[in-house]
Amino acid sequence: MIAFVSGPVAALAPDSAVVEVGGIGIAVQCTPNTLSGLRLGEQAKLATSLVVREDSLTLYGFADDDERQVFELLQTASGVGPRLAQSMLAVHSPDALRRAVATGDEKALTAVPGIGKKGAQRLLLELKDRLGEPVGAPAAAAPAASGWRDQLHAALVGLGYANREAEEAVAAVAPQAEAAGGTPQVGALLKAALQTLNRAR
Repeated sequence: MIAFVSGPVAALAPDSAVVEVGGIGIAVQCTPNTLSGLRLGEQAKLATSLVVREDSLTLYGFADDDERQVFELLQTASGVGPRLAQSMLAVHSPDALRRAVATGDEKALTAVPGIGKKGAQRLLLELKDRLGEPVGAPAAAAPAASGWRDQLHAALVGLGYANREAEEAVAAVAPQAEAAGGTPQVGALLKAALQTLNRAR
């Protein structure tokens, strides 16, 4: 198994990065939060999880080992594949997921695209003894409501857009983020921001 990849970032896309390892470009599927910490041409080290299917080999990348471990634990629940597990981590940090499961927070799970009320109830039951206790301070989740702007701006700059373009795109999707209430989904906002930038060019 490939435990991590390390090397310069050769390319960035809305849902993946290419890391150059020994002259080979390794494509890694990542959440917007992980991508926002990467910069073209700069060194990166991503913890990875290889998902093998009959027709594909997909490498998923994470900012740290904890995120990867939660990604793999989520898939032990029935009906959770790698894509849904990654969506859960795109919306919530590992600790936020642990808190949601520990407190039976159904609403937090239904905030993830693809999880309905019944699915959330089943996941809360199945994951209760698997994810463990939150490891960080609970306060860490609080600033996320305003933090989406910084995450989105960093992700756009990382994708090669100028500061001014990134600021305009963030402003363009702000009404959508505010309409969502609570903690907006950075992944959905990134897609919307890229659409506005493509229209502007």
